[in-house]
Amino acid sequence: MHFRSTRGDNTVTFDEAVIQGIADDGGLYLPDEMPEFSVEDFSDAASISEVAEILLQPFFESSVLSSSLGEIVAETFSFPVPVTVLPVKQGSAGLLELFHGPTAAFKDVGAGFLAACISRLEGDLDHPLTILVATSGDTGGAVAAAFNDRPGMRVVVLYPDGRVSDRQAHQLTCWGENVLSLAVQGSFDECQAMAKAALTDTALAGKYRFSSANSINIGRLLPQCIYYADASLRHYRNSGRKPGFVVPTGNLGNAVACCMARMFGLPIGEIVLATNANRTISDYLADGKWLPRDSIQTHASAMDVGNPSNMERLRFLFGEADELNRVVSAVSVGDAEIEDEIRRNFAEFGLVTCPHTATATFAWRQMSAEQRRASDWLLVATAHPAKFESTVEPIIGQAVPLPDAMQRILSRDRRFVEIEANLQSLAAALDARFSE
Repeated sequence: MHFRSTRGDNTVTFDEAVIQGIADDGGLYLPDEMPEFSVEDFSDAASISEVAEILLQPFFESSVLSSSLGEIVAETFSFPVPVTVLPVKQGSAGLLELFHGPTAAFKDVGAGFLAACISRLEGDLDHPLTILVATSGDTGGAVAAAFNDRPGMRVVVLYPDGRVSDRQAHQLTCWGENVLSLAVQGSFDECQAMAKAALTDTALAGKYRFSSANSINIGRLLPQCIYYADASLRHYRNSGRKPGFVVPTGNLGNAVACCMARMFGLPIGEIVLATNANRTISDYLADGKWLPRDSIQTHASAMDVGNPSNMERLRFLFGEADELNRVVSAVSVGDAEIEDEIRRNFAEFGLVTCPHTATATFAWRQMSAEQRRASDWLLVATAHPAKFESTVEPIIGQAVPLPDAMQRILSRDRRFVEIEANLQSLAAALDARFSE
């Protein structure tokens, strides 16, 4: 199994793709061929870890990590990924809960997998690898936690100052000496542009040995395919029906992972993308014009993306909007609708949902009665509501208990550096922290 760029024909191994993060030509890596599975291939897989080993084995065939696959999977899925059935009146719906990891967000799966792989491939104490990550909220905390204090590893987190929740900001800025947290005076899209510029800057990349932990890295997407595979297999075995998924999305990494899992042959039905008021994706699917724009700040901050990188992968795999509309659909959800949905979920189901998860339940509620009855639906719950206390608690009128792991993180001291939104400021911050 090899991987090629969305912009060229040169191929690399799994190990090279994971370490590089982004291709030399600026493109994003994808498998040069998609493995094909049947439901029967997973008949003996009784756990998500066993599903993961079967699904990932083709990608690891030529990797030096092939003998460590079991250990990597065990590290990645060290926490539960349950489905909570919703007491709905029409059809069948459940929440796929992806927030039970160390930083209470779905990013813990991809970040943990990436850290388990890269730390085995690298870990050079004399020449550390620098993981560069731009975040709109959850990615940076998950990556920092996964790589914190790992020998031979550095992490640089770029986040938009003032555009993440207080608890998200704490999770981005409370780590050890090998983690540099940078509060960028700009938007997530500017953070992402800085990260991409640094990754392709020959001098800077050579000096600090950059790799990426954003969903531009194929090592983030592959493990995210696993929870779609596992949830769909469990549902199909129990009901004989392929579930549809409603996926909250900003940079489209989680959406691409769901689409890839379906391409692999997993029993997945319709895929609906729930976006917030940043309408780049939904507008493109509606009118066929790809028009990236400045992101706007919303309650669902981790989805505040105006130029989602992974659209390049979707267009490469499936084509332009007319073809993509046969693969996915999209619903845009505004802040007022998010607030109403959090309130309604609490009143009807007794469930407290984060703003991102609320976009998924809203998209499901907008379906016609026929569409809800025609398919069983799994709505992806991407983060724990306690991360968004300033939004959620006033709406439901009570405090949201903190998970134990989050309490431990919030007890750590914060430290960060404020920088301007340009490559020169990033380079200066790197030199100040890491240059001898």
